[in-house]
Amino acid sequence: MLFARYFLIVLVAGIFGLDMPQAVAQQMVSVSREEVNLRSGAGTRYSADWVLGRGFPLKVVGRRGDWLEVRDFENDKGWILRTLTSSTAYHIVKVKSANMRSQPTTTSRIVGKFSYGDTLRTLERRSGWVKVQRDGGLRGWVSRQLLWGW
Repeated sequence: MLFARYFLIVLVAGIFGLDMPQAVAQQMVSVSREEVNLRSGAGTRYSADWVLGRGFPLKVVGRRGDWLEVRDFENDKGWILRTLTSSTAYHIVKVKSANMRSQPTTTSRIVGKFSYGDTLRTLERRSGWVKVQRDGGLRGWVSRQLLWGW
């Protein structure tokens, strides 16, 4: 009986221990300023490897103090100060070209086009489609398969 109780405690601890890093890995943030540095380490003494613009979506994969370790849609990794991020949802175009449509169907009218790396504000999600807006402009639907973000 003592062995069964010990086994159950170890099993529950293992389950919770495995789930916690996955929860952190699933958090998404976006850049909240016009330009921010994505650094090679958690601090301003580390080099700035990339400069990212407002809305750029990032996946959080770790934390150190006020710094977030993040990955982007190309799987590049770096560090960003948490206060330079937002929970505002954005997507980025991950294919060469993407059509923006008037409705969430492939048969609806094309109202715009996006290119690889374009950052789009997420407005709504509906069965494999994302309603987006670019820089306060035209709104429309893009297939979720063509985008990366949340």
